[in-house]
Amino acid sequence: MKPEIVKKIPQQIKDEIKRHEKAIVNFLNEIIEIPSFDSQIGNVVKRINQEMKSLGFDEVFTDKMGNSVGRMGSGPIKIVFDSHIDTVGIADRTQWNWDPFKGKTENGIRYGLGACDEKGSTPGMIYALKILKDLKLLDGFTCYYFGNMEEECDGIAPNSLVETEKIRPDYVIIGEPTCMRIYRGHRGRVELKVTTKGRTCHASAPERGDNAIYKMVPIIQEIGEMSHKFKTDMFLGKGSVVVSKIECKTPSLNAVPDECTIYLDRRLTFGENEKSSIAELNSLPSMKAGKVEELFYDTPSYTGFKFPVSKYYPPWALDRNHPLVQAGISSYKEAYDGKEPVVDKWVFSTNGTYWMGKAGIPSIGFGPGDEVHAHTVNDQVPVEDVVKATGFYAMLPLAVKNSKSR
Repeated sequence: MKPEIVKKIPQQIKDEIKRHEKAIVNFLNEIIEIPSFDSQIGNVVKRINQEMKSLGFDEVFTDKMGNSVGRMGSGPIKIVFDSHIDTVGIADRTQWNWDPFKGKTENGIRYGLGACDEKGSTPGMIYALKILKDLKLLDGFTCYYFGNMEEECDGIAPNSLVETEKIRPDYVIIGEPTCMRIYRGHRGRVELKVTTKGRTCHASAPERGDNAIYKMVPIIQEIGEMSHKFKTDMFLGKGSVVVSKIECKTPSLNAVPDECTIYLDRRLTFGENEKSSIAELNSLPSMKAGKVEELFYDTPSYTGFKFPVSKYYPPWALDRNHPLVQAGISSYKEAYDGKEPVVDKWVFSTNGTYWMGKAGIPSIGFGPGDEVHAHTVNDQVPVEDVVKATGFYAMLPLAVKNSKSR
């Protein structure tokens, strides 16, 4: 391609984004209004697939798990644009100041369940691929939009895409909210449970039994005091642990519980994994009364598809000098008039735990929205950033091509 033509590409992309701006915003509003919590993404998949078909995608299908897949191009370099389209639930409805599904747009902000986490990245990804096709800029690439379920189990959808659908990309762009920054990693995590056993009896004579909840109390206390044992990484930060749920088994409210279970969210930095986390817990003096177990996910998707996996999600980070990170920086500068991007990390976890953490596929993140609004009753995304993100997504394959040609 002639240098004078290459120089015109960023402006051509911006012109196309401007032309499609209204459609991008309308599409965002429509998919926010479609409920997709508890991994029930069927209806939003239908709407997204309809949009991709209308935009002339080369291939559009629903994979066996029930995720949305759209393909543009057929070149040797494969890039996946990953956007999870399921959401958490609404929790206490009375705490929402608007209908979480209808949402609202006010002062340039779109409010609604999933606006930030993470339906906000889908319109830009899909329209970026449409623009690249229209401008005939996909030579050498196979680009996939992958709208998937993630909230219940990080990385299960991409794991299945690679192993079941046999689509293994060379690079991945994760659309989780980054405040329009480039993210190159995050801590991992493992979900664990601790169980204590007791002996039930009538509550009127508790001395005849053995209360499993009382056995759990010192365990919880010691877990709350163990953070000094966790490792720290200069980039990812320190590991952490939270008791996120407690439950018990008891014959009635007039009986001594004979089993108590707590669930742990253990965040992992480099140098920590599921085995070391279990060993740390088993070293607690109070754990003589408890049993630690790693959780596994084998819940069927809404299509009935099962893909059993451990709920261990490794920490990961791509080196700042990696060609994909550098391509992301170049894309940002081209898309946003030479502005220098912030390169950072997520606090929370994403599908990157599989893409980069388990599969070793180079990945970066870029998306509209601020993760502080994820999983809150203030779920929101700046409309302008949803549109602007399209430019970054469109420029990235071109920057990848340039980095490979050097």
